[in-house]
Amino acid sequence: MKPKGADAVAGPTRWHVLPTRSALEAEASGRVASAARNAFAHGGRFRIVLAGGETPRNVYRNLVALDTEWARWEVYFGDERCVARGDAERNDRMAFDAWLDRVAIPREAIHVIPAEKGPAAGAEAYRRTLAGVDDFDLVLLGLGEDGHTASLFPGAHERGEGADAPDALPVFGAPKPPPERVSMSAARLGRSRQVLLLVAGESKRDAVQRWRGGEKIPAASVRCEAGVDVLVEGVAFGPGGKGAKGELVTPVPEPDELAGIARGSRKDGYRDRKDRY
Repeated sequence: MKPKGADAVAGPTRWHVLPTRSALEAEASGRVASAARNAFAHGGRFRIVLAGGETPRNVYRNLVALDTEWARWEVYFGDERCVARGDAERNDRMAFDAWLDRVAIPREAIHVIPAEKGPAAGAEAYRRTLAGVDDFDLVLLGLGEDGHTASLFPGAHERGEGADAPDALPVFGAPKPPPERVSMSAARLGRSRQVLLLVAGESKRDAVQRWRGGEKIPAASVRCEAGVDVLVEGVAFGPGGKGAKGELVTPVPEPDELAGIARGSRKDGYRDRKDRY
């Protein structure tokens, strides 16, 4: 494994400005597909961490059409809300409904966070799940209006950035409901070959501007040796879609629908799985 947390050398934050939300979703879908192919080319499994919230929902829907070796996927979750299994508020429920129920990833390779046990017990259980798991291949994250990512919130809330941070954290008193959650730590989220953060909507502009201005918002606490790639819709990035001096900013043109997704028959088949919970 690579060095943990503060011992790791962090790469740059790269901003990729997309003209529309649909362009962002297509670009993200293509990057997920590419990361999976790269993992398979090196003879391994593809370990991906999923984000919750609204922004990745259509990305997950796009992936249903992906022609891939689903049996070699290993799925984890960056955070979860402490509500009952199957509750509509859960991040895993959204991912199952949009994508995971519709593809042939083995159920034992989908590692949900048992947040229904409560923050402390749920975090401890997920630490056991993550014990011995090497670096992820791809971590997907989103950005909240307050600058949070996963369930790492601003203020006095623990983010788990240090070298000795546990892999999963209990979250109490979150500033948005539900107040109790479980989250991977910033250090564990950063131990990945790629970190891809998705930002859509004008309501995120203030958080983006604060991050670009050097404020240590929670999203900035996730540092990766290879750097962090932020796919950001133009309205969230700001006027002109141009960066300040020294920023790594790449305007990305409107791609074709589902650009980067390997089309063709879904030879792994569709199945409406009932064993997800």
